[in-house]
Amino acid sequence: MKLSFNTGSIRVSFFSAIFTFLLLPFNAFASGLMPFILGDNSTESSVKAAAAKTQQALKDNGFTVVGSYSPNSKSTVIVVTNAHLKKLAAMSKNGGFGAMERVAVVDNGGKIEVSYTNPSYHWNVYRMKGDIAPIQTAMEKALGNQSGYGADKGLSADELRGYHYKMMMPYFDDEDELAEYGSYKEAVAAVEAGLKSGHAGSKKVYRIDVPGQDMTVFGVALKHKEGADSFIAKQIDIKGHSHAAHFPYEILVVGDEVVALNGKFRIAINWPSLSMMGNGSFMSISGAPDNITEALKAVAKNQKIEKESEGLI
Repeated sequence: MKLSFNTGSIRVSFFSAIFTFLLLPFNAFASGLMPFILGDNSTESSVKAAAAKTQQALKDNGFTVVGSYSPNSKSTVIVVTNAHLKKLAAMSKNGGFGAMERVAVVDNGGKIEVSYTNPSYHWNVYRMKGDIAPIQTAMEKALGNQSGYGADKGLSADELRGYHYKMMMPYFDDEDELAEYGSYKEAVAAVEAGLKSGHAGSKKVYRIDVPGQDMTVFGVALKHKEGADSFIAKQIDIKGHSHAAHFPYEILVVGDEVVALNGKFRIAINWPSLSMMGNGSFMSISGAPDNITEALKAVAKNQKIEKESEGLI
């Protein structure tokens, strides 16, 4: 039997496939991604001076500073957003978690370092749609890119979009349900009130409203037990370049619901190579995930913590 082929159809299908491939964001195929990027060397002699210079560089490159704070005495974290980041957030389910970039200015052994969350890494972790390339370019233009860091080896886009630290550990969509209200407006008002009250030692760092969506993300500094930013930094941010841009945590209002990323997931994405046991391990902050949830829930419900956590990983 002689087989016949329609070469015209094959040619059209081939070029159609190539065209479709080219339309996809390059970052969808990126591999070897790290949680953080080390920016250019700072010439400033203090964190305060370097932070001011960093903020100006970010503004000059199209970002808006929405908040800043110091998780410990040797670091300042600056949080920024822009119209493109908010557009990406609006396109994606729970995209508000990725509506910002976090930048850390740290005195690391007497040397001032500037680092930031890797846009492509977190865009994949949060399963976001759209094109992250403009953000990657703008951040590198503003702060430089000496190298990525934060893991023993980089993770691929596929690994990040389905990321979980180990078997039985949470995924991105295993978020904590903190509270539910009668409306989006009521939910936002409750979180604002909870932050104003400072429940569980919480403090508001920023608020970002996502245009065109009933979606608002709050950045929350924590001081509650092992969930405290300073405690986690002291226990596991102890070698190499700082992971201070891990902070602060987010509370996300979506419609009438208030949610947060599970603490185990939120910590693991920025310390993907952290050992389970030993010094500077997950077990050294075993109470942190539950304490983080307790604190964020107290804020979301605008009430004091209901009960003590068991502190189990």
